[in-house]
Amino acid sequence: MRVLFISVRAYPWRSLVAFGCLCFAALAEGIGLASVLPVLSVVTAGSDVSSPLAAVSKGGSSRLSQWLGALFSSVGLQPHFGLLCALVVVGMVGKAGFVLLAQRQVGYTVAHVATDLRLALLRSLLAARWEYFRRQPAGRFANAFATEAARASQAYLHGVTIAALLIQALLYLLLAALISWRVALAAMVVGIAIAAVLGRLVRMARRAGKRQTKLLKTLLERLTDVLYAVKPLKAMAREALVGPVLETETQRLNRALQREVWSKEALSALQEPLVVIALVAGVYVTVAYWQASLDTVLMLMLLFERTLKSLNKVQKEYQRLVVCESAWWSLQGTIARAEAAQEQIQAGSAPVLRREIVLRHVGLTYGDRWVLHNVSLRVPAGQCTVLVGPSGAGKTSVVDVIAGLVQPQLGEVWIDEVPLSAVDLHAWRRSIGYVPQETLLLHDTVFTNVSLGDPALTAEDVESALRAAGAWDFVAALPQGMDTVVGEHGTCLSGGQRQRIAIARALVRTPQLLILDEATAALDPESEAALCQTVQRLRGTMTILAISHQPALAAVADLVYHLEGGRVKAVEQGRDYLSRCETGGRRAQGERWL
Repeated sequence: MRVLFISVRAYPWRSLVAFGCLCFAALAEGIGLASVLPVLSVVTAGSDVSSPLAAVSKGGSSRLSQWLGALFSSVGLQPHFGLLCALVVVGMVGKAGFVLLAQRQVGYTVAHVATDLRLALLRSLLAARWEYFRRQPAGRFANAFATEAARASQAYLHGVTIAALLIQALLYLLLAALISWRVALAAMVVGIAIAAVLGRLVRMARRAGKRQTKLLKTLLERLTDVLYAVKPLKAMAREALVGPVLETETQRLNRALQREVWSKEALSALQEPLVVIALVAGVYVTVAYWQASLDTVLMLMLLFERTLKSLNKVQKEYQRLVVCESAWWSLQGTIARAEAAQEQIQAGSAPVLRREIVLRHVGLTYGDRWVLHNVSLRVPAGQCTVLVGPSGAGKTSVVDVIAGLVQPQLGEVWIDEVPLSAVDLHAWRRSIGYVPQETLLLHDTVFTNVSLGDPALTAEDVESALRAAGAWDFVAALPQGMDTVVGEHGTCLSGGQRQRIAIARALVRTPQLLILDEATAALDPESEAALCQTVQRLRGTMTILAISHQPALAAVADLVYHLEGGRVKAVEQGRDYLSRCETGGRRAQGERWL
């Protein structure tokens, strides 16, 4: 029930309106039910329906009858059979109307709960440090956003429904107490006893819900990984190897769902006969020992049955709540971990790159492993600098440090003699254009893939970026030009075309620094040559920092840094690097080429 209390605190006014409507609904139903007893008196005792007080007076000497008679007298009405029947109908119709208003409000709030949970997750993830994402599977976030948020919002729905049912049960108990306090007490005791007897099924549902949350998280993590790599798996006929793993997880999820279904259906199946047994026993005691009149017995049966059903529904809704609450806590845990990893952005000046970027004795660790050791290098403004070296040499780590995605444990990054720690990181990153090795395009138009939906960018801005990236000719030849949908991950385009779209995306905001992270790794020679020509055109208009294993991009560079083992082994001019690669020359390890 903590989920309900937390949600009520988060949405006080919406919850207050919903509970208010539920209380008015209970009041309307109470008026209607209170009118049933004198109506039953007329029907069972054959009273004169035209006599103004016959209906009430025949209701017996119960406090309910006395209260109803006093109510009529206070408003100056003379009760008769037609009025009492009308009150029954009006009470039930009023209850339905208030319940409708309450359920609508609850439905709106449930939608808001799901939306706010998803927004909270998105905001916490986008504000987290880059290192946090390096350790987290994408499928976990997808599951939290889609599945856990929906299930968590349903927990609020079940919690409010429990509150509504408890209000109804209290109303029935109050009306029953006005007729016979012993019946009211018996109904309450029997309801609690039934809940205690069937409590094991609720605990079974809770365990099944926790199991579902855990398995859904694992299954979607694995499924995301498999779908991401489905092409090579299919190409090598290896899909059969990963299929059994997913099938095993799916079967485990199915068993958890079966346990949930079993606990729910068993609860429903066992509640009904227990209620009937209690009802029959109550009727027997009322008639045989208390010798109540028939109309009183019928009224007590109605209230007794409704009270027990309301209490049983409370248990059912509680069972549904405990199934969903594990998703709530799992999602809250994901949000809390992301918030704990929030990136701390200090206020500072907006940097302007005019001369150079300098790394001075930078050391960086990931856990206990040093990935950069005393790295010092410079990236001159307006020139093209290329980082080369084997995989794991630390090239991407250098880029991450320059972009401020990670903070080095030793040393400092400087932008025109201003330390990166003293500048506004958001402003610095907004001045960077980044092209990753794996080009990820949206299943949308070329225009959207370049602009990323930025309303400040116009069609002229996008066209200018496409021209600068050498992509305008093939984009203009597409069926709808910039409005052509590129397909899932850009599958309607070639690898070189996708890469140029990615470069246009990086150029559209006119960055100070353009980063190419293995941008030529997956390109054919012709596309690679076209990209090198694009770099040559851009050189001088902005600072370019590239990572490459290929000599072609290094050939157009002004400076080439060779990294190995997290250290700078050598640095040379781009033309000298190309000449050395063409002649196959070798240098002694540790020798400086400049």
